[in-house]
Amino acid sequence: MSKKGRIITWVIIGLLIIAVGVVLITQLMNGGARKITRTEFEQYIENAQYFDEEHNPNVVDGEIRSKLDDTVLEGYKVKDGKIVTADDKESALTVIWKVSTSGYEYTGYVLNDKGNHIKAYYCYGPSSYGSDSWDSAKFDKWQFELGIVIDQENPNAGSWVSTAFSVLMLVIVCVVFFLIIRSSMGGAGKVMSFAKTKARVSTNIKVRFADVAGAEEEKVELAEIVEFLRQPKKFSDLGARIPRGVLLVGPPGTGKTLFAKAVAGEAGVPFFSVSGSDFVEMYVGVGASRVRDLFEMAKKNQPCIIFVDEIDAVGRHRGAGLGGGNDEREQTLNQILVQMDGFESNEGVIVMAATNRADILDPALTRPGRFDRQVYVNLPDVKGREQILKVHARNKPLAPDVNLRNVARLSAGFSGADLANLLNEAAILAARADKKFITNAELYEAFDKVAMGPAKKSKVITEQDKRLTAFHEAGHAILARLCPNCDPVHEVTIIPRGAAGGFTMMRPENDRMYYTKSFFLDDICMGLGGRVAEEIVIKEIGSGASNDIKQATKFARAMVTEFGMSDKLGLICYSDDSQPMFIGKDMATRNSFSEETAKMIDDEVRDIIKTQHERARKLLTDNRSILDNMARVLIEKETIYTEEVDLLMEGKTYDEVIKYMEEHENDRATNPFKKYES
Repeated sequence: MSKKGRIITWVIIGLLIIAVGVVLITQLMNGGARKITRTEFEQYIENAQYFDEEHNPNVVDGEIRSKLDDTVLEGYKVKDGKIVTADDKESALTVIWKVSTSGYEYTGYVLNDKGNHIKAYYCYGPSSYGSDSWDSAKFDKWQFELGIVIDQENPNAGSWVSTAFSVLMLVIVCVVFFLIIRSSMGGAGKVMSFAKTKARVSTNIKVRFADVAGAEEEKVELAEIVEFLRQPKKFSDLGARIPRGVLLVGPPGTGKTLFAKAVAGEAGVPFFSVSGSDFVEMYVGVGASRVRDLFEMAKKNQPCIIFVDEIDAVGRHRGAGLGGGNDEREQTLNQILVQMDGFESNEGVIVMAATNRADILDPALTRPGRFDRQVYVNLPDVKGREQILKVHARNKPLAPDVNLRNVARLSAGFSGADLANLLNEAAILAARADKKFITNAELYEAFDKVAMGPAKKSKVITEQDKRLTAFHEAGHAILARLCPNCDPVHEVTIIPRGAAGGFTMMRPENDRMYYTKSFFLDDICMGLGGRVAEEIVIKEIGSGASNDIKQATKFARAMVTEFGMSDKLGLICYSDDSQPMFIGKDMATRNSFSEETAKMIDDEVRDIIKTQHERARKLLTDNRSILDNMARVLIEKETIYTEEVDLLMEGKTYDEVIKYMEEHENDRATNPFKKYES
C-alpha cells in the first residue's frame, strides 16, 4: 500500500474511534451509572420513607418520619409545606414525580448524596390537578441534576445491554460504510486502491503456439521473443538488445490476444493483462499512477510479459482531443512512454499490445525503443482457416463425412473468431435437433447464420414484396455470372436474414490480395443489377437497393480518389487520411483540392455508375427469359444454389429446374458442401 493509501486508512479508522467515543460519552452524560424505569421509581416511592400521614395528613410543620420504622430523617423537616434543612434553609431534596389519585396529590423526593445513595420519600396534600399528570419539562431537568434517568417506555433503557446495543449498531454502520467506500475505489480488496493497477496476473498460462493456427509467419516472429525471455544471456553476449515492446496489429478476431498468451505460455513467465481503458479514470493522475504500479509489479516478477489490449484507447495521438487534448489520457500515455524507454531499466519486462487502429497511435509510442516490432496478424487464408477449424473442433463430435476443408473454402474473409463462432453455432443447431454429431447440414446453416444472420422463415411477406425480392436477387445473380470478374454465386435466397430481405451470396474461390479495375467495374455492375431488374420488370423502384447504391458509390469514388483508376484525374490521390482527429476524422474533413477538382471527381464517379447502370440494363434485357425463370423458381422454392443457377444460365426452363431440385433435394439436405469438393 502506498503512503497516501495508509494515511487515508488511518484517517478513516480515527473517525470510527471518535464516533464510538462520542456515543460512549453521551451514554455516560445521559444518566451516568444509573437508569431506572418509572415502575421501579414508583416502587422506590412506595417502599421507602414517607411522611407520617396517619398522624398529620395535612403536614405543615414537623419531622419527616419513616412509615416503615417511624425513624426520623435527620437534618430535614417540613416547614410551611416545604422540606428544609435543620437551619431552615431549603432542602436539597428535589421533587421529581407527581401523581394525583382520589383527590390527593402524592409527591416523590429523591436525595442524591455524595455517596450516590438514593433515598425516596413522599408526602401528600390536597390535589391541584384532579387527574394523573407528568411534568415532562421538569423531568428532563431532574434526570440530569440527579444523575438518574426514569424511562417511561423502554424497560431496558439505561442498562448495559442498551448501551452495548447502541455502540454495536454504530460500529456496524461504520463498517458497512467503510466497506462501501473500499469497494467503490476498487483495487483487489485494498483500501482506497483505485490508483492501483487493474491488471490480471496469470502465472500458469496453458496456451501454446500449437493452439494458435493459421499464422505461421507471425509465430516465427514471436518465437524470438520467447527465446529472449528464456535465454536473455544468449543475445546479450552478442550485443543484442531485448525488444522493449511488440505491437500486434490486425482486424478484430484474428487472435492477437491469443498470440500474447501463447508467448507467455511458451516462455513460462507471468502474464499481466490489462485493457487500455482500465488506465483512464475521471480523477486526474490515476492513469499515470496505475501505469507506475503495473510496471513496479512487473519488475518484481521479471522476466514477465505485460499485455495491453486495445492500446488505442490510451495511446492515440496527443493533442488530438476536442479543445487540444485530454490531459488525463495524455498524462497516462506519457507515463507509458517513460516506463517503456526511460532512465530505469526494464530488461526482463516485455510489453505486448494489440490494436486494430495502428493509424491513430502516437508516433512516440511506435518508434524503436518502445514498440520495436509490429507484427501484422492478418485474416487467415484457406489453409489457415482449415487449421483454425480443426483447433476449435477438438472437443466437438463431427459426423464422419464432415470435411472441414470444404467449410474453409467457403468461408473466405472469416476471422478466427468468426470460425470459432461458426462451429459453436453448428453445435447449438445439432443439440437443438437432438443429434449426437455435428453434420454438414448444421455447418452450412451455421455458415449462413454467421455470414448473413439467422433466417426469418416465419416472417409474413406479401406476394408483391416476394415478387420484387425475387427479381431483385435474380438480377444480382445473373449479372454475377455474366460479369467475368465477379465471384462465383453459391446461393440465392429470398428468405429474410438479418436486416436483408434476401441476398445473393458470392464467395471467392481463392483468397485475393489485390483488386483490379475490371473487378471494381464488374462488381458495380452486379451491384446495380437488383435495381435494374426492378426497373425492367416491376416498372417501379423500391428502397431495397439503398445498400447496393451505397456500395457502388463507395467503390466508384475509391477508384477515382484513391486507386488512380480515372483517366481524367490521373495518378493522384485525393483521399487525405491525415485529417485532424478530434471526435473522429470525419468530423473535421477538409479538402486538399480545389472546387473545380471536386466537381471533376463527382462527375467521374457519376459517369462510372451511369455507364455500369446502362451496361446492367442491356445485359438483363438481353437475358430477360433467364431473369423471369429464375425469379419464378425463387418464388416457388425460395432458395437456389450453384447447380440451379448454372441450369438457368444454360437456358433450362422453369419446369426442368424445379424437377432437378426435387430429385436432388435429399442429397443437398444431407451434404450441402458436396459441390465444393475438389
